[in-house]
Amino acid sequence: MNLTKTNLNGLVIIEPKIFKDSRGYFFEPYNKSKFDKSIGVTDFVQDNESKSKIGVLRGFHFQNPPFEQAKLVRCIQGEVLDVALDLRKKSPTFSKVKSVILSEKNKKQLFIPRGFAHAFLVLSEIAILSYKVDNFYSPDHESGIIWNDHSLKIDWLMEKSEIIISEKDKRLYELNKTKILF
Repeated sequence: MNLTKTNLNGLVIIEPKIFKDSRGYFFEPYNKSKFDKSIGVTDFVQDNESKSKIGVLRGFHFQNPPFEQAKLVRCIQGEVLDVALDLRKKSPTFSKVKSVILSEKNKKQLFIPRGFAHAFLVLSEIAILSYKVDNFYSPDHESGIIWNDHSLKIDWLMEKSEIIISEKDKRLYELNKTKILF
């Protein structure tokens, strides 16, 4: 696997080695031994999957301590703009974002460490996103940042009028008005 460190400490783009022939392809999306050696020991406890249609934007979601989560995200069908936001107040990249196209074609994955918020926008007709997390979901610790916070200056690659947001995500606040415990 090829690892690309980003400008946000701990956020890593992973490109697997893909073995193709006339029958199709094979690749290893996750190998604990290789992952722990390359990125660090992470004990994933749950796999999640979502299916969404074009224009659906989910996020920015995160969980406050002690239920913060690291995630290993990949798009197994379609294409998404995946965005990570550094919420670690002591980090030199606090409030900075990194956007990556994840797709069934490029097979890239994004490792998002604890202390980040996560969002994605579906760019294809349908997208299925799969991700591992290293901590269980806790509704009492969930939080989020509004997707269109102007201070984040995110190019969502789609007109705002085409973006579909859940009622819950519409009620999120801007970064400077959100309680963050990292």
